[in-house]
Amino acid sequence: MPFTRRDFLKLAGGSAGGAAILAACRPGVREFIEQSPARLPEDQATGTDNWYATTCRQCGAGCGIVVRLVEGRAKKIEGNPKHPVNMGKTCARGQSSVQAIYHPDRIRRPMKATGARGSGAFREISWEEALNILRDNLKGLQGQAGTVSIVTDPAGGHLGGLVQEFARAQGAVFTQYEPLEHSTLREAIKRAFGQERIPDFDIKNAAQVFSFGADFLGGWVSQVRHSRGYGEFRQGDRVRGALTSIDARFSSTSASADTWVPVTPGAEGKLALAMAHVIISENLGAARAAQALTGGRGAAALDAFAPDRVAAAAGVSAARIRELARAFADRAHQPAIAIGGGSAGAHTNGVFNLTAIYALNHLVGSVGVRGGVLPNPESPLTSLPGAVSVRLLPKAGGAPYTAWKAEVDRIRGGAVKTLLIRNANPVWGSPSALDVAGAFSRAGFIASFSSFLDDTTYMADLVLPTNLPLEDWGDMPLDPAPGIEAVGFQQPVVRPFYETRGFGDLLLTLSQDLGYERQIPWTTFRDLLRDGAQRLYQLRRGSINAATFEGFWNELLRAGGWWDETRTGTLPATVPLLDLTDADAQTGNAATYPYALLPFESISLGNGQLAQLPWMQATPDPIATTTWDTWVEVNMKLAEEQGLKEGDVVRLESPSGAIEAAVYPNPATPPGVLGVPIGQGHKAFGRWAQGRGSNPLAILEPRVDAKTGSLAWAATRVRLVPTGNRRRIPKMENSVLAVDFTKEIAQVTPKD
Repeated sequence: MPFTRRDFLKLAGGSAGGAAILAACRPGVREFIEQSPARLPEDQATGTDNWYATTCRQCGAGCGIVVRLVEGRAKKIEGNPKHPVNMGKTCARGQSSVQAIYHPDRIRRPMKATGARGSGAFREISWEEALNILRDNLKGLQGQAGTVSIVTDPAGGHLGGLVQEFARAQGAVFTQYEPLEHSTLREAIKRAFGQERIPDFDIKNAAQVFSFGADFLGGWVSQVRHSRGYGEFRQGDRVRGALTSIDARFSSTSASADTWVPVTPGAEGKLALAMAHVIISENLGAARAAQALTGGRGAAALDAFAPDRVAAAAGVSAARIRELARAFADRAHQPAIAIGGGSAGAHTNGVFNLTAIYALNHLVGSVGVRGGVLPNPESPLTSLPGAVSVRLLPKAGGAPYTAWKAEVDRIRGGAVKTLLIRNANPVWGSPSALDVAGAFSRAGFIASFSSFLDDTTYMADLVLPTNLPLEDWGDMPLDPAPGIEAVGFQQPVVRPFYETRGFGDLLLTLSQDLGYERQIPWTTFRDLLRDGAQRLYQLRRGSINAATFEGFWNELLRAGGWWDETRTGTLPATVPLLDLTDADAQTGNAATYPYALLPFESISLGNGQLAQLPWMQATPDPIATTTWDTWVEVNMKLAEEQGLKEGDVVRLESPSGAIEAAVYPNPATPPGVLGVPIGQGHKAFGRWAQGRGSNPLAILEPRVDAKTGSLAWAATRVRLVPTGNRRRIPKMENSVLAVDFTKEIAQVTPKD
């Protein structure tokens, strides 16, 4: 709903941006126009700047940020120095929030499809007409359970609770979707530490860190917090251990490590248990933890994973495994942390791998201690305030692949008459074997709540443009939290730039129109957030001390959140017994498909959700320094044997399809591994994402983890076929010259 926040900021006129840009391998000039001067805010320009605190939503970490406004326009993002997650730091993704607001391809007002589904033919309509269409559609399905499906990006906190309550009232099925969800990680954490919340890894106070597949310096889970901790880990005059990266790919974390140990994809858990076997058999660790983990049998319980028996499968010699185990358990370099994630958890034995890795922390006594693995407490906000019945707020996170597949199959079977999608792009992000586009074509009606026409929104019958995070209200119970109770709050720091509305406010409007006021009593989403903040105020503790709720609310927004450093997490008193089943990773036919495909999350584009932003497209990969394209990392000797040079285009073929990518020879890529970044290959999503590069997610085989049903996105094998074509890979290195494009920019007329 439209609103004016004159108590918080003054809206003022903007200014045009002109810049010098890089000439090497550059795209056109239009993406360097930061904003249009044609749309002036309503108030007189003041010429002063203001800073407002909010929460970054460019990934799921929930960093606190402050936004600089000049003349009503957001100009710059900085980290919130008081926020316990990032303590004043930000990453490139967070900086790009500003560019999203003034993106020329944003959806400006509601649209209705005028052509065949998927044709991209739309006409603009009024909000009144759009809401009438949607209301009448939903009203006709009331009382018909399961005929409405609601799919969103990860939605926790009060927004997730609101969607959940709306789905209950309508009789709809609510599914959270993300391409690379963390179900295996959460299940492994639950098995290893007895809690579902991801713990806080106290890297800055650790003596040494062992990372198994978790590229924590390259975007994994909470990049800014981990990077900041790593920076402090490398500082000071204390006697330090080292960072050891055990990974099937040479990642950003591997490049920063003192030691990189290449491992066979999917064998990370076996390697971890081989290390545990050495630690237990040589009495290097905590005897009580060893007895608990093995059910009292000691090293004998792990004989099947002795270094000599694991070496061939792991691709690491037995002698090297023993060295790693002794180094990790070295009493002179404690506490030591073992972190597992990323590709190590993306196999059919993902839970086995990660549970084995995290069990190493018990053996060296680094669980629940400073410099080790710190448990996180539950959020103080666990349910919707004022609802008819108390229902827990949903955790923010995508559903496992098997659950997502079941919902897609329901849609394909015709059970879903109306599909509501919010900021999720499963048509692009799901393996082509699932044929999400084909399934969605069977839905009776599709309404998309989105800021951009991405691959999925193109299939909608009705498009309702939503506010971006810097224009909207929200909250974020932090998961992972920084070892303490913490909730981030998000406020609109700028007025919506176009005729967009908040998703929460749209659901509340629909709830009133459909007669759900009893279940959902709030008028605006801001009202709902204030009711939630009342609960924090009534605790009478934490980072904000105020005599009245209004004073508390103002301080909450000024600080960008609430936290209580005295409330830390607790762990169960017992150490769990290791589950040694499902130890072997299942992959494809190595004879027909000789290479392991390792998609990796781009440090800039993430899971593809930021591909529409030119700032992110132009952010170089830390290893290859490449931009704007999809490449495949090929072992240098393998490339020489096959006569491949940098820029040669090859086809990667799996049983589920094929993509093309340019070769990037890398001496650090293991011979049997092909690494491909995730993020490109969109058929839509704006001028800077559309038709650019390839999407490795499309050719994944639909294999799943045995215990959670999560997509085993690192378990696909491919073959490499030269195409005879060649293209230059855009790279930010060597001869990069600055060129002034002021004249060219002046010739471009921005859209209204």
